[in-house]
This record gives sequence, C-alpha cells and structure tokens, in this order.
Amino acid sequence: MEKVRVRFAPSPTGPLHIGGVRTALFNYLFARRNGGDFLLRIEDTDRTRYVSGAEQYIIDALQWCGLTPDEGPGFGGNCGPYRQSDRQQIYRQYAMQLLASGWAYYAFDTPDALDALRKAADADRRVFSYDAATRTQLQNSLTLPPDVVQCRIDSGEPWVIRFRMPENTDVTGHDMIRGNVTFNTAQLDDKVLFKSDGMPTYHLANVVDDHLMHITHVIRGEEWLSSMPLHILLYEALGWADSRPQFAHLPLILKPSGQGKLSKRDGDKFGFPVFPLLWTDPADGTLSRGYREDGYFPEAVVNMLALLGWNAGTDQEIFSMDELIASFSFERVVKSGARFDPEKTKWFNHQYMLRRDDAALGHLLRIQLQSRNLDDSDARLTRIAGLVKDRCTFPADLWTHSFYFYEAPAEYDMPALRKKWDDNTHHRLSEITQMLEQPAEWNYAAIKNRFSDFMNARGWNFGQVMVPIRVALVGSSQGLDLFLILELLGQEETVVRMRRFLDVVNP
Repeated sequence: MEKVRVRFAPSPTGPLHIGGVRTALFNYLFARRNGGDFLLRIEDTDRTRYVSGAEQYIIDALQWCGLTPDEGPGFGGNCGPYRQSDRQQIYRQYAMQLLASGWAYYAFDTPDALDALRKAADADRRVFSYDAATRTQLQNSLTLPPDVVQCRIDSGEPWVIRFRMPENTDVTGHDMIRGNVTFNTAQLDDKVLFKSDGMPTYHLANVVDDHLMHITHVIRGEEWLSSMPLHILLYEALGWADSRPQFAHLPLILKPSGQGKLSKRDGDKFGFPVFPLLWTDPADGTLSRGYREDGYFPEAVVNMLALLGWNAGTDQEIFSMDELIASFSFERVVKSGARFDPEKTKWFNHQYMLRRDDAALGHLLRIQLQSRNLDDSDARLTRIAGLVKDRCTFPADLWTHSFYFYEAPAEYDMPALRKKWDDNTHHRLSEITQMLEQPAEWNYAAIKNRFSDFMNARGWNFGQVMVPIRVALVGSSQGLDLFLILELLGQEETVVRMRRFLDVVNP
C-alpha cells in the first residue's frame, strides 16, 4: 500500500486564519492516523500579495499548535524545495508539455481588453468568461497563425498560457467527504496556468507539486471544491491520471450566527481572536489578536478546531492529540458548515485549565507575580494555583482569583459589608482579632476548630461575621473558603489586615 502523504499549502499573504489551522490539523491527524507524512509547502507564486513575515508566522503557528511538519521549509525532506518561488524553473516544462499536447494555448489579450469585455457583458446583464464559447473570438494561439504567435512572443509581448477546457464534458471526481461530485465543463472557464514572467498560477503549480511530492491525499477547504474538475483534468492532461491523489474538501467554519464564513471582521466585532498568534501588520502596524496571547492553551485550540466539522460519534468532547489521531476519519467529517462558538472555545480552555498540573499553573502564576515585582515559594504557588484553577478560564485569571494573597485590600466592598453590619459587628471583629493573634497552631483544621469553639462559647452566629472578616482580608465578599484564606495568609498578615480594617471601617 502506498504511504500516505499529505500537505498543508498556505499562501504567505497575511496571518494564518484558524480555518487554515483546522485544515492543517485535519491533514496532520489523517497522516498520523495512517502512519504517513505531513508536509508544509509555501505557495507564494502570487508575488503581488506576498506579505513579509507571513511565512514565519505560519511556521510558528503550526508549531505552537503541535502540528510540526515532517517536511517543509526549515524542516528538511527529499522533495524540496518546499517554497514555490524556489521551484520556478520546474513549472515551465509542464506548461510547454500542455501546449504541445493541445491541452493549453497562448493568450495575448491585455487586461484592459478583458476588462472592456467584462463591462460590456455587465451592460447586457451577462457574465463574461474566457471559455470554449469565447476563446475563438479572442487573441490567442487558437485564432492566430503560428508565425504570428511566435512573432508576438519573440517581440516580448506579454502572454499567458491558458488551459483548454474541453467543451460540454462531465468531469466526475470522488470526494472523501461528499462522495462523487460531477461538474460540466460548460460552466468552467479556461484558467491561466502560466505567465510570461515565468511564474505559474496556483492551479498548475499545485498539481505539479502534488505529483512531484508524491501527495496521496489533498485535504483542503470547501472553497477549493470548484477547482477539483480543473485539477482532475490537469492530472489527465499531464499523463498522471493513475497517480492522482484523493480529494477531501472540508466544510466551512461559519460565523457565530451561523450565517456566512467566519472572518477577521467577526473577531474584531465580537471580541475574540481568529488567528492563532498575535499578528502585527507590517504595512501599518495594526495588531490582530491571537489565541496564544489571549491566554488560550494550544491543546484547547486544537481540541476546539477538531470538533468544528468532525466528531468521534460519541459524547466525548475532550481529546488529547493522541486520542484525536486514534479517532479521526473522514467518515465522520460533515458536509455542512460548522458554526464557531467563542463561548465554547472558552469552555475548552477552562477544561484544560482544570486538567493542568498544579505545579505548571503555579509557574504561570509566578510569571504574573514577577511582572508585579512579587514572588513566592514553589510550594505555595502550586497550592494557591490548584485551589483557584476551577474559577479560571485563562492563566491571567490565576492572579484575578488569588491577588489578595499578595496585596492587602486598598478599599473595601461597602455595599456587601453594610448588609451584614450591625451595632455589635465592630466589637465582635475586635474580639475575633484578639483571639487570632494568640499563639496557636496555624493550619486549616486548627484555625477552623479554634474559631468554632470561640464563636460557640459566645453564642455568636457565623453568618454575622463571616462576610465582614472576608471583606477585611480580601476587600470583597469573594474568594476561597475563608479558613483557607486565613491559613495561606498566615497569622501575622491576617492580624495586620484585621487591625487595619477595624481602624478605618465602621459603616
């Protein structure tokens, strides 16, 4: 059986959208599931749209997601170069082969002339297409004498090579997700394959590279489905029909509303990232948010993306990479678009927060402390992070839910305090503070037992003092179990905060 080889082939025209990351992920899962190879190929034939830094961004994004290529720019491999601009000399011979076999032809129509034809068609409420119906009236090697064609080429006149689409022919291809799909060539135009500047277009370069790199399965977005008949015909025209790869066209990722394809504007409008990493536009310095910088774990992003258009046929939602690889198949990839849910993405991140090792979360908390010129022991950081992680969605939330262990409250939640304050509260808190100040064992159980004995001996109700004590220590009525807060603050800090509170507060 032929070894599975797949490729992810983005264009470096800007940051990698999460739709592209999902395409890379499905390629990666399929390759790993079948013991195959995952290639990265940079398709940069359109130099007018090339954006500096975009290629490195693509590589960094894939590696952050754990989708490291087996072959590609910077990764080695026996089928390189893996950047199409470095393969420029390869494509011409195949364009010439198509010309010689009659599958392609030279065209000399200028952009202005074609634009005039489009405008004329628009005026007549028609759509102009360079195809079998119009090519016999245009400036190309099908209508011009061979000597005239050669003369125009020799004179340096710009030209393109177009594919000669067969007339009124059904082209059927099998899609691993959609089954057999049939197109009629009457609805297809004669695509440009090669330009006089020596650069191929996407269609020719794509097919040639897939063949030369021994790609067995082409897994790409639904938007490329309409290109499948041209690519099938190119394989036939080049004599490679028997080695043609299988196709799978993935469903679109839809806006949160479910209407239309997810775009960068949706992220800007609704406040969520659509790119894996922060992107700085080299043209104007505009920043676009990234999942990494927003505090998402790569495992959570991968897990979320895997379930956009695929399911394992079970109720399981949390998958490790190994579990995704073991479960993945195209039989369970859906045809219809998958709606993106920003809140569900946060849910995934929370789940991975809960599963994170407490020591690893303690390290993340340490980073946040250090940014504030604070520090703590490993043991205490690990314990605090473990106690608050169920309240956290992002690493930054670790600080949000534990800051009071490192900073005494600068102000107090007076509305919450007033609800539990009466004429005797100040006196009760003063006596409690004196009790807490006495030398004694200081751990959760000991503090709780001592506190309970103290309250019961006086016949005081816990509900009368718990909120005021919490506000005194934390600044608000929020936070962990009160006795955990007391233990972790330590006896000295607890008493200092209680005394300061009693000095400044008497609502």
